Amino acid sequence: MNTDKAHIWVLGVTGGIGSGKSTATDRFSSLGISVVDADQVARDVVACGTPALQAIAERFGDRVIQANGELDRAALRAIIFADPSEKAWLNALLHPAIREHMLTQLQTATSPYVVLSAPLLLENGLEQYTDRVLVIDLPEALQIQRTQTRDQVDSDQISAIMAAQLSREERIAKADDILDNSGSVAELHAKIDRLHEYYLRIALSS
Repeated sequence: MNTDKAHIWVLGVTGGIGSGKSTATDRFSSLGISVVDADQVARDVVACGTPALQAIAERFGDRVIQANGELDRAALRAIIFADPSEKAWLNALLHPAIREHMLTQLQTATSPYVVLSAPLLLENGLEQYTDRVLVIDLPEALQIQRTQTRDQVDSDQISAIMAAQLSREERIAKADDILDNSGSVAELHAKIDRLHEYYLRIALSS
């Protein structure tokens, strides 16, 4: 781990779209564990009035800004999925700011250990800031089904998002722990409760 603070033990949590990362991290939070959510940090760095939002507006114009001045995420997403060069530009703008915010939150966490939740944890090399990686896993067909139900989007858009992520096999190969989330929410909670006790023991002894 490379956060300049050996006293905080960091669990990385990741998984493909529709895998149930948010449900999992909500459970960790309910157990008293601080959760640093990369998606939330990414929203924070492009909030109204931030330098990043201003740079995005200058590059893409009013088509990516809503009437209230906030970022139109759907419009921006459509642009970057259609043009890899624009995606590269956006990543170069946002990734350093997101990392800085995430590391600050990790360093100020006060729970026995802290969760770093990121859909692209492994793709973006964020595992370097963790002590252990937990992958929330389920079959790809179920990923697509749950995402369609949750987001009301077509399978082509889901497939494009999945193609930008590591394959299921690659994620599993990089995991320290794998949690099967093909069952009910109650089953997921029970598995996390057991893992929590395990992580507490590791964190408190490290």
